[in-house]
Amino acid sequence: MRNIQIMGILNATPDSFYSGSRINLQMVADAAGIMIGQGAAILDIGGQSTRPGAIAITAAEEMDRMLPVLQAVKQHFPDISISVDTWYASVAEQAIRIGANIINDISAGDDDESMLDLVAAHNVGYVAMHKQGKPSTMQQNPVYNDVVADVLDYFSRKAEQFYNKGISNWFIDPGFGFGKNTAHNFALLRNLKQFATFNRPILVGISRKGMVWRTLDSTPEQALNGTTALHMAALINGANILRVHDVKEAQECITLYHELYGHG
Repeated sequence: MRNIQIMGILNATPDSFYSGSRINLQMVADAAGIMIGQGAAILDIGGQSTRPGAIAITAAEEMDRMLPVLQAVKQHFPDISISVDTWYASVAEQAIRIGANIINDISAGDDDESMLDLVAAHNVGYVAMHKQGKPSTMQQNPVYNDVVADVLDYFSRKAEQFYNKGISNWFIDPGFGFGKNTAHNFALLRNLKQFATFNRPILVGISRKGMVWRTLDSTPEQALNGTTALHMAALINGANILRVHDVKEAQECITLYHELYGHG
């Protein structure tokens, strides 16, 4: 049976696109405990919104938001696997010192040339995501020759780069919604199995995103049912990790997937 894990999202940001995911320091222990109890194997802590149109904040500001949350989670749940969502090597380094064991980098090392050396030196897990452009402008007019082929080519180059750096514990994130329109996103989801050629775990982050709620003429707050439907499609097409706002529903989806496909 394929090992499938849930990564629960803890946003230490005031402006993440889904308001229900935002937490403050007083809420951390309860929010983390609920997610772990519902089946999250990994908690992903972010201090910077990367929603379309978001303006980047500094590494110092990101640390001020994220590190107290990380410390609180580590204090209450010392054994849980913790991912930090950052492209800054300086933030990643401080997070690793506190106890983070996965770095979730939306730039796959492209936005901070120190990141890959840091990951290699500390031998932590590394989520490498594909994006086109910066969050502030990435959705204005994303264009590809062939989105699936272009993203596959990107990870071919990344795989060689990681090998040369000595990074072996890395994960593929196709980057749904990061410089992709709805058609691009659905093409990637439809062809997710092609990313299995890299023999690395595939992470899917589609929870309550525009590809769901815009297609349904809805809102992020009303996108849980649509998210769950697409999570099942992701599992059928080979996803190993679901990065989600709603752990209970994702766990139910995984349970039903395993019942449906048995050894799948």
